[in-house]
Amino acid sequence: MNPAPGGEDMLDQTITEDIKAMESRRHNPFMKNGKADVDAYIRFVCGFNEFINHDPKPFSQMMDRDMIL
Repeated sequence: MNPAPGGEDMLDQTITEDIKAMESRRHNPFMKNGKADVDAYIRFVCGFNEFINHDPKPFSQMMDRDMIL
């Protein structure tokens, strides 16, 4: 079956507009003022582990030359 004339262009335009709208509303809860919020990430992971009943692991400090999140 062939699409109606101009139908593909309209669909492409609609999808593009929808993607742009979703991108504009995107929110990363672990970023604050353009920087990674490590405390928020740790709170999330601890809460998630508690939710799925994982035993907490003992804390060990991470030491790395390049700390990139």
